[in-house]
Amino acid sequence: MPQAPADPQRPAHGTDPDRGGLTDAEVAALDAHWRAANYLSAGQIYLLSNPLLTVPLEPEHIKPRLLGHWGTTPGLNLIHTHLNRVITARDLDAICVWGPGHGGPAVLANSWLEGSYCEVYPDVSRDAEGMGRLFRQFSFPGGVPSHVAPETPGSVHEGGELGYSLAHAYGAALDNPGLLVACVIGDGEAETGPLAASWHANKFLDPVHDGAVLPILHLNGYKIANPSVLARLPEEELDRLLRGYGHEPLYVSGDDPGRVHRALAAALDRALDHIATAQRVARAEGVLDRPHWPLIVLRTPKGWTGPAEVDGLPVEGTWRAHQVPLSGVRDNPEHLRRLEGWLRSYRPEELFDAQGRPLPRVLEYVPRGARRLGANPHTNGGLLTRSLPLPPLEHYAVPVERPGAALHEPTRVLGRLLAQIMAGTAERRNFRLVGPDETASNRLDAVYEATGKAWQERTLPTDEHLAHDGRVMEVLSEHLCQGWLEGYTLTGRHGLFSCYEAFAHIVDSMVNQHIKWLRTSRALTWRRPVPSLNYLLTSHVWRQDHNGFSHQDPGFVDHVLNKSPEVVRVYLPPDANTLLCVADHVLRSRDQVNVIVAGKQPCFDWLGLEEARAHCARGAGVWTWAGTETGERPPDVVLGCAGDVPAQEVLAAADLLRRHLPELAVRVVNVVDMTRLLPKEEHPHGMSDAEYDALFTADRPVVFAYHGYPWLIHRLTYRRTGHAQLHVRGYKERGTTTTPFDMVVSNDLDRYRLVMDVIDRVPGLGARAVPVRQAMADARTRHRAWIREHGTDLPEVTDWTWSGE
Repeated sequence: MPQAPADPQRPAHGTDPDRGGLTDAEVAALDAHWRAANYLSAGQIYLLSNPLLTVPLEPEHIKPRLLGHWGTTPGLNLIHTHLNRVITARDLDAICVWGPGHGGPAVLANSWLEGSYCEVYPDVSRDAEGMGRLFRQFSFPGGVPSHVAPETPGSVHEGGELGYSLAHAYGAALDNPGLLVACVIGDGEAETGPLAASWHANKFLDPVHDGAVLPILHLNGYKIANPSVLARLPEEELDRLLRGYGHEPLYVSGDDPGRVHRALAAALDRALDHIATAQRVARAEGVLDRPHWPLIVLRTPKGWTGPAEVDGLPVEGTWRAHQVPLSGVRDNPEHLRRLEGWLRSYRPEELFDAQGRPLPRVLEYVPRGARRLGANPHTNGGLLTRSLPLPPLEHYAVPVERPGAALHEPTRVLGRLLAQIMAGTAERRNFRLVGPDETASNRLDAVYEATGKAWQERTLPTDEHLAHDGRVMEVLSEHLCQGWLEGYTLTGRHGLFSCYEAFAHIVDSMVNQHIKWLRTSRALTWRRPVPSLNYLLTSHVWRQDHNGFSHQDPGFVDHVLNKSPEVVRVYLPPDANTLLCVADHVLRSRDQVNVIVAGKQPCFDWLGLEEARAHCARGAGVWTWAGTETGERPPDVVLGCAGDVPAQEVLAAADLLRRHLPELAVRVVNVVDMTRLLPKEEHPHGMSDAEYDALFTADRPVVFAYHGYPWLIHRLTYRRTGHAQLHVRGYKERGTTTTPFDMVVSNDLDRYRLVMDVIDRVPGLGARAVPVRQAMADARTRHRAWIREHGTDLPEVTDWTWSGE
C-alpha cells in the first residue's frame, strides 16, 4: 500500500524513533481522542441526561435499564483512534470490521466524533444537545441497538453473533485492490468454528487484484464469564499457531496508555509497510508467491479505564467488566459516586467546549470526507454498485419444440450463462461464484472458460483451473463461502453461492443475521440497496439416491421462508429455461436473499424461453397443455407441483389419468415462486384470495406434489378457502441409498401414488375407478420387486416421456 505524503493542512509532528515513533504531542492528541471516545461510550451505557456533567450526577440522570457491553469498548476505541492516524498519514482507503460488535458504544462514539453520525442523523448533532441524544438513544426504546448494527455508519457487520468478522473482511477486500480492511477479532469470537476456518482465507487473497486484510486479534482475557482460550495460551504457542496460519504476528500489550499508544502506532506502521511491500512486489515486479500477511495481537485489560473494583470485587481486567461494571447506580449512592468519578476521570472539560463540541485537539487525526471510517462508501455498498452486464437469454436457452421432447441438465445450461457473466466482468471484477468444492460437480464448470479458481498456494501438474486471479472460490467451509459472499455483496458487488441442498443448513444462523441486516437496512433511507445474496441449491434431495440419507434434506427453504418476507424469495424452476429466467431475475435484484433450488441431472424441457419468461413473471400458473379441462366447466381435480422432480411426477400422473380416466377434467398448476402461495398481506409476492381461488379453485380437491417437506405448503396456504381440500405430497424423511424413482416412491410422491390420491379425493370417483387404483398399487409393488432384482428403475419409468396432446 503506497505511502502518501502528509496532509499539508495539518500540523507537522516530528517523530522520535527511540520512543516508538511518536512525539509527546502526538501521543497526547491520540490520548485525547481515545479518552473522548471512552467518555462517550460510558455515557451511552449510563446517562439519560446531563451529558457534560455540568451538575453533579443524580439518580434521575441515569437510565432505568442499564444495557450494553463495556469490557471490549476501550480496546475498540483505541483501535479506532489509531486507525484514524494511519488513514490520515497515509491517505488510506480503509474500512474496519468490528468483530466484537456488541461493543457498539465504541463505534457509535467514534462516528459521532468524526461527524459521520450527524451527517446521516442530523438531529444527533456534534454538540451538547446531540451528545444528549446520542446517550439517550442507546439501547433505549425507539433508539438504536447496543450492537454495531446497520444503523451505525461505517458498519458492514452486525457482530451480535460471533464468528463471521474475518470472512466478512476478506469478502470486502476481494476485487478491491486499493482497500485496506482492518478486522478486529475478539477473544470469544476467536474460539468459534467459522472464525477458525476464516484464518485460511489468506490463501485465497490475490495481492494484485484484491485489497488487504489486517486482522487485529484483541485479547482482553475473558468472555462473558470465562477466560478465553487464545488469551491463556503461552505466547510461544500462540505465535506458532498464528504463523502456522500464514501470518506475521506483531504484539502490543500493556495497561499504561502512553506506552500502548506508542507500541500500537509502531505496530500499525510496520504492518502497513509490510502490506505495501507485498502489494508492490506482486503488482510491479510480478512476484506471485503468497505473502505472509501481518497480524496484530493487542492485549489490553478488559474494561480498561473503568472501575478497578466494585463492592470489594475486582472488575477491570476480569470477566466482571464484560457488560455493565456498576449496575446499581440508581439505587446505590456509592455506585453513583463511583460512576461520576469514573466519567470525570476522562476529564471531559479538556475534550469538549462549553457547547459540547469536540475540541480541535481531539479531532487532530480524524480523517476527512470519505476517508472517515464512518463515511467510507464501501460500507454503504449500494453507492458503488454497478449492474451486471447480463447477456440476452436467447443465446443460452434450449429449444423446446414441444413439452417433454428433450432433456437437458439445467445447471449446465446455467453454467454457460454464468461463464458469459464472468467474461463480461473480467475488467470490472464485480462478480464471484463461491461454493464448497462443487462447481464442476454442480455442472457449472463452463465458468472455467472465463476464469479460474482463486488459489495462492503451490500447484501441481495434476491440478486444473487454479489461478492467482480466479473469481471462482471453492473451500470446504460453507461458513467461509457465506461470509465471503456477504462481505462481497454488502460492499456493492454481485455473486452466487452454489451448494449441495442438504448442507446449506450449515449456514442457517449466518443467513439469519444477513436477512436481519438487509431488513433493517431497507428502512434506512441513507443506505443504498446492495446486490442480493443468491443461493443455488442443487444436488438436491431427490437426486441424492447415490449418497444416501445423509445428503437428503430440503429444509433450507423452510428455514428461509420463516424470515422477513420483504427480504426472502424462494424459487423452484422446473426446467432449464425457467432456471435461466429465475437466475436473470435474481442477479438483477437488490436487498434480498434469493434461494433457487434446481437439479443438475438431465431434466425434461417443458417450456420454451418465452413461455418460461411469462411463467416466471407470474410465479405460478396453469400449464394448459398438460391438463384435460375444457370450456368453462371447473376442473374435477387440480394437480399442483413445485420443483423439477415433482413436476415430472405430476405430469406423469396427468398422463396416466388422461389414458385411464379420460373423462376426468384435470388442471395442472406449477409454482415457481414459493412466496406466491402466501396471502398478499403477508408477502409482496403473495396472491390475493381471488387470484389463489382462480388458480387452485375454492372447492375442488388439490393434490400437490412438492419438492420439500409437505407441511410447508400447508403453512403457506392455511388461510385459503380451499385449504381443507388440499393434500400435499413431499419429502418425509424416507431416505437411503437407492434408485432415483425409489426415492419418490418411498416418500409417496410418485406418479402412481398421485393417481391414487386423485381417485381417493375426487367425489364419486373411487367406486368407478377401482381397477385403475388397483393397477397403480400393483405398479408400486412391481417397482419394489424390480429394483431389488435389477438395481435399476422400471423401464416404464426410465423410458417415460410426455405423450399428452
